[in-house]
Amino acid sequence: MLTDRQREIITVSLELIEKKGIQGLTIKNLAGKIGISEPAIYRHYENKIQILIAILNFFKSNTEEFFTNELKNESNAIEKIEHLFSNHFRTFSETPSLVSVVFSEEIFRNETVLIEKIAEIMKKNIAILTNIIETGQHKGEIRKDIYSSDLSVIIMGSLRMFVKQWQMSDYSFDLIKKGYEFISSLKILIKEN
Repeated sequence: MLTDRQREIITVSLELIEKKGIQGLTIKNLAGKIGISEPAIYRHYENKIQILIAILNFFKSNTEEFFTNELKNESNAIEKIEHLFSNHFRTFSETPSLVSVVFSEEIFRNETVLIEKIAEIMKKNIAILTNIIETGQHKGEIRKDIYSSDLSVIIMGSLRMFVKQWQMSDYSFDLIKKGYEFISSLKILIKEN
């Protein structure tokens, strides 16, 4: 359970990342923005890496809960995948700086703990998505001519690329609105004919 101050540090960290990029997240910048001393930050988090882990844990708990709920949902597989995409688009629209953290494995390559955290999130989400796809294949909702594991990578990879395009365009389009169009195209590709 996070304290109010820890939540504030995470929120302000995300604001700094949104404005200045991941390199702009420093303990000095963070303390200045919150209006407290640098040692006060260290009472809550040892360093910048611990703050980034807290941000990834925040994202992990959000997505893990949503993926697990979709697994239990009575909808068909296509609707479940649509819900997963919609949730990601909504989450990223509400907190665009999450994209910089969640899709930053190339920046984190020298920080094993961050790479492991991102890999843990991806592994769990891919496993649940694969389960949804396999169920859909058995029910005749999703095409069977492609392995479920390959479809999972295709789906998650396309989600990542679409969100990165939005970020690289400086958030120039409505991610949720364009996301629905994108989901419609994806459904055509994966649906059993």
